[in-house]
Amino acid sequence: MAVTALLSSQARALLEADRGLLAELAYGLRGPFHVLFPDRFEANLRAFRAVMKAVGVEGQIHYAKKANKAACFVERCAEEGAGVDVASVGELRDALGHGVRGERIVVTGPAKADELLRLATHHGCLITVDSLDELERVARLEARIMLRALPPGRPHSRFGMTAEELDTALRRRGRARLEGFSFHLTGYDPAERAEVAAWLVEWCERTASPAVDTISIGGGFAVDYTGRPVDITGHRFHADRAFTDFYPYHSSVSGPDALRAVLSTGGLGRRLRERGIRLLIEPGRALLDQAGMTVFQVQGVKARDYGIITVDGTSLSLSEQWFNSEFLPEPRPVPVRPGGPFEACVGGASCLESDLLTWRRITLPGRPRAGDLLVYPNTAGYQMDSNESRFHELPLPPKVVIEADGRWRLDRAPS
Repeated sequence: MAVTALLSSQARALLEADRGLLAELAYGLRGPFHVLFPDRFEANLRAFRAVMKAVGVEGQIHYAKKANKAACFVERCAEEGAGVDVASVGELRDALGHGVRGERIVVTGPAKADELLRLATHHGCLITVDSLDELERVARLEARIMLRALPPGRPHSRFGMTAEELDTALRRRGRARLEGFSFHLTGYDPAERAEVAAWLVEWCERTASPAVDTISIGGGFAVDYTGRPVDITGHRFHADRAFTDFYPYHSSVSGPDALRAVLSTGGLGRRLRERGIRLLIEPGRALLDQAGMTVFQVQGVKARDYGIITVDGTSLSLSEQWFNSEFLPEPRPVPVRPGGPFEACVGGASCLESDLLTWRRITLPGRPRAGDLLVYPNTAGYQMDSNESRFHELPLPPKVVIEADGRWRLDRAPS
C-alpha cells in the first residue's frame, strides 16, 4: 500500500494547477529547494490558540525554532505576538533580530553557555534551568527562570532535575526570579503529558508563592501526515536495509486536538483555570504541519529489477536519515508520466552508498525522466535543515516562501 501524504489546497495547487512555477524555480535555482507556506504556519498557530481560549487557559505558545531555521516562521511569530523556543546564542539572536520580544522567548537546552545566559537575561527571556550547576551560574543574575523537572517514570532521561534536586534548587535560586516549572518528555501520549503537567502544578503549589504560576509542557503534539494508518508490512527496501523506528505518520489525535486531549485528561484544564496557572507549550513540528515541501530534480534513472532514481541533492536535505529512520510519505512526481507502475528507490547525487532519500521501494505511476521533479510533501517540520551539509561542494537548498496570493520570494539569501 502506498504511503500517500495529505496535501493542503496550497500544496495541491502547486503540484497540479501551478506546477509550472515549480519547474521555473527548479530551472532558476539550479538545484533542490524547499517551499514554505507561512500562512499555513499562522493558521496552525491560531488553531492552538483557539484550543487554549476554548478551555479557558491562559498562556503562551512558543515556536520550537529548532524544527526549521526559516526566517518567515519567526517573522510570523513576531507579527502574531507568539513566542519562540531557542537553545543557542544564534537562535536567540535570530529570533530577536526578526522582531520577537525577549519576554516572549523561552531558552531551553541543557547546560547553556554563559554567553547565552547573559544575553537571555539582558533581554528578559525566560530561562529553563536544567541542573543545579547551571542554577549556580544563573543565581548570580537577575534572570527569569523555570526549573526543569525530571518526569517520574523517566529516570534515564538526561534532562531535568530529580525531586531532591528541585528542593535544593528552591533554596538556592539567589537573585533569579522563579516563575514556574517545566519538563522534557519524549513521545506523543497526551495522557502521560497531562499526568506530568499535573505533577508540575503540585510543585507550583508547594512554593506557596503567587509569583510561581507557570508550567511548560513542551511540545510532543503529533502530526498526522497520511490521514489513515500506515502499514509497510511486506515492503522492501534497497539493499534489504531494515529500519526499526519510524515516526508515527498517522495519529487519530494530532496537532491542536492533541493539546485539547492533554487539557481534558484528568481535568487538567479546569485545574489550571482554578489555580490561575499559566500554560506554556513549545510545538515545532505541529506548527509546521503542511507548511512546506521539498523539491528535487531527477538527474538519472537506472533500471534493474527495480529502479534507482538519482536526484540533484543528497539525503542530508531530508533529515529523517539523521534519526536512522526513513521519511515514509512518498514523493509526488511532476509531471506524472504514463507507462505503468515503476518501482524504485530514490538516491542522492553523492558518492556514498548510504546516500538515499527513500530506501523503501516505492511505486510511481510511470518511469520519470531526467529533468522531472520529485516533490516530498510536508517536510517543514525537522526534515529541511537538521543536518544540512555542503558535501561535494553542493550548495544548501534555498527556501522559497510562497504567500497566499501566489507571490514568491527567497526566505534568506542562498548560501
